[in-house]
Amino acid sequence: MSPKLILSCSTSALAELRSFIQLNLEVFGFSELDKHQITLAVEEVVANLIIHSHACNPNEIIHLEIKDLGKKVAVEITDKGEGFNLLEYEVPELRQVIEEKRKGGLGILLVKKIMDEIQFESKNGENICRLIKKFPPNFK
Repeated sequence: MSPKLILSCSTSALAELRSFIQLNLEVFGFSELDKHQITLAVEEVVANLIIHSHACNPNEIIHLEIKDLGKKVAVEITDKGEGFNLLEYEVPELRQVIEEKRKGGLGILLVKKIMDEIQFESKNGENICRLIKKFPPNFK
């Protein structure tokens, strides 16, 4: 059975999210560094959804599910907010961000660097983002 979590669209729910991810990655043999990086990537996507797609409305929810896909794990994030396909997002040049002294805009870059694969689909008012990480070579 895949671990599942329902989160309120409030930034205060991010602590619960971090605990859920860390706890449920234990069984997959990831190093502490990998677990923290995966948690960071998931938290970045969920925080963006909470803030930008749901305007921090605690009455709206986001569903998370961790799925064992054989030689990789997927964290599936499902919501009904305004869709944002991070596959289509063009990451700004780091130099440009520094020159413009912009805050933000680098989180998606981190997600793309940390995860091995990102899938996005939107249908019937529901958005699904899958963040996929291969298991360590010594697993299973």
